[in-house]
Amino acid sequence: MQSASVVRALGALAQEHRLAAFRLLVQAGPEGLAAGALAEALDIAPSSLSFHIAQLANAGLVTQRRNGRSILYAADYAAMAMVMGFLTENCCGGAACVPTIDCKPASTTERDVA
Repeated sequence: MQSASVVRALGALAQEHRLAAFRLLVQAGPEGLAAGALAEALDIAPSSLSFHIAQLANAGLVTQRRNGRSILYAADYAAMAMVMGFLTENCCGGAACVPTIDCKPASTTERDVA
């Protein structure tokens, strides 16, 4: 991952509503959340949510897809893992000091059982 992409991702996350939205989307898993549910959970206006989600999408951290009349937003786990990998690739002078982070979100049924 290029430094410019990491800077763009970190810049997008460096705002309270965007960070909260991204964290909720990470928790939601690959299914994502509908725009209305996300705005309600964050207690922000839908127009504000659209602005913040656009910033996250521009940074490559969020994907969107249409499901009928709703737009579903989801965290891009591959992009998140690449940012984390970039930040930790030279950890401890290149020696293995921390277990490798491998974020594979649980499916809905796995989360419901846990």
